Amino acid sequence: MARESNLSQGVEPMRSPSILSLCVLCSSIVLAQAPAGKLIDDEAAQAYSQQQWDKSEQLYGALTQSQPENARFWYRYAVSARADKHYDEALHAFNQAKQYGQGKGLPSFVVDYDIATTQAALGHTDEAFVALKSATATGYAQPDKLETDAAWNSLRSDPRYAAGLDQAKHNLTPCKYSAESRQFDFWVGDWDVVNTSGGQQIGSSHIAQELGDCVIWENWTSAGLPYAGKSYNAYNSSLKRWEQFWVDNSQGMIFFYGNLKDGVMDFWTDEIPQPSGPNMRRHLQFFNLAPDTVRQFSQRSTDGGKTWTVEYDFTYRRRKT
Repeated sequence: MARESNLSQGVEPMRSPSILSLCVLCSSIVLAQAPAGKLIDDEAAQAYSQQQWDKSEQLYGALTQSQPENARFWYRYAVSARADKHYDEALHAFNQAKQYGQGKGLPSFVVDYDIATTQAALGHTDEAFVALKSATATGYAQPDKLETDAAWNSLRSDPRYAAGLDQAKHNLTPCKYSAESRQFDFWVGDWDVVNTSGGQQIGSSHIAQELGDCVIWENWTSAGLPYAGKSYNAYNSSLKRWEQFWVDNSQGMIFFYGNLKDGVMDFWTDEIPQPSGPNMRRHLQFFNLAPDTVRQFSQRSTDGGKTWTVEYDFTYRRRKT
């Protein structure tokens, strides 16, 4: 009744001093926690970058306890523990990192590879190769690391090591191992180019493999003319066809597509609108005549493919070094 009386008179009831003190204390703790956690994170990151593994392991171990679903903390704790030869702790932490890192920017193949080397360090050969197979099956692509990591020194004669290394190489440069991507290699080289009919010099071309051998890159220079161009040729594994994109220094652009047919690289364009006149379709072919000779033959049609007119007929002669 006294409370009701005080309220009815507009007088605020007195608060207990102990309650006020507790509220102030709680506020102080909340305000202090966030910056302290950030300071620990920064200190841990510095220790990790400087490879101060003892300190890094201790700090990241503490951070995993305060934020147990943070994959980055678990991963760095694991790396630090492994560097300190605390392999069991590292193995547990790597598994935690893999669990919490799924879909959050930590590729599983990265962690699987670390699990593999940790298992190898523990002398768990079969478990090491199971993890290595999982890593390479899902995209691990660092064969150089696989060849230099000391954890594999005693296991390099095992056929499973060779299989893992081979798969990592495939992952790094898939086009190098793709039969389809190698179909146009006969055009790679440095060439002098002449008219097939008369033999007069038309130009020269440097054609190279680029981007892990996924792209056949043409660099054309005309003889006696300020005309030059480049084409980018690659096998499109999704559409199961070769594609060529040509660009030149006169604003020309042409997109071709096709396939190797009876030993001939056979390219076509769609019906392309022209600045004046009817639409045009092109048919471009490359004939592998000999190891040092390639014929490039281009035709065009302006009547929907009923009739064709020769645009040019070139012969590439490999330049002798």
